[in-house]
Amino acid sequence: MAQELHYNDFGTWMKARLPFKVQKISINAGFTCPNRDGRIGHGGCTFCDNSTFSPSYCNISKSIQKQLQEGKQFFSRKYPEMKYLAYFQAYTNTYESLDILKSKYEQAFSDEDIVGIVVGTRPDCINKELLEYFQQLSKEYFVLIEYGIESTNELTLKRINRGHTYQCSKEIIQQTHDYNILTGGHVILGLPGENRDTMLEQADEISKLPLDLLKIHQLQVITGTEMAREYQKQPFEVFTVEAYIELLAEYIARLNPSITLDRFVSQSPENKLIAPKWGLKNYQFTNLLNNYLQEKGIYQGQKYNSKSSINP
Repeated sequence: MAQELHYNDFGTWMKARLPFKVQKISINAGFTCPNRDGRIGHGGCTFCDNSTFSPSYCNISKSIQKQLQEGKQFFSRKYPEMKYLAYFQAYTNTYESLDILKSKYEQAFSDEDIVGIVVGTRPDCINKELLEYFQQLSKEYFVLIEYGIESTNELTLKRINRGHTYQCSKEIIQQTHDYNILTGGHVILGLPGENRDTMLEQADEISKLPLDLLKIHQLQVITGTEMAREYQKQPFEVFTVEAYIELLAEYIARLNPSITLDRFVSQSPENKLIAPKWGLKNYQFTNLLNNYLQEKGIYQGQKYNSKSSINP
């Protein structure tokens, strides 16, 4: 018998929106980032190495259609009737002119098995014209915009060289929601300088946002990043599995019960990961979390305070 989940899970959420099984296929569409090319900064976020979460077929040297074809070949062996979402994942996928963006997105829809797109971006790289385009597109396809929030703490955002404020995230997430576009967010737990109280306060702040989906990841220190150099010079505390699960459970308990949770953990290649080294697959970690939530009787929203989590 399937285990009862104590939170709103992504699979159930998707089943309510599409009449078939779907899988995301990651795409590298050749974008860059304003925090790398000098528009707002250089070097990118201190934790960032895009190659750690890009599949082998996800390569800028291949066309969007080729990446989709290879991604479909990978997944179709197990589920031949699968439909797909084109996941524009690498770097900032709204950081171009509207005409170029439309061209790239619409290349994905030339494949009849693509039923929607997921667009990963920064809250400072979107505008009214693009939101209007996504709004029109969402009338025909599944459209989800996923914003990198990373932290709700302004001091942390400066320390990791994020290049935008949390206020910026709040404003653009509200605007995207107002356009009736599905809206997701991404946060990292364990960033340097943040303690338990800071991270749990983040759950209260995130709960104020009109998010449909939230991805939560543990901090990973990756070879070659500025954060890796910082860590090697003066190591800071990273999570053990047990400590992360305990914190995450409390975070979930304080989180708005209307938000669907997409992921809880990230898994970087072993040869690039400095810390923490857990040796767990994503599904193994999720099983541990689910068991913990059941054992402790913890549910999403259990400690959510709607009055304190509503913006005035």
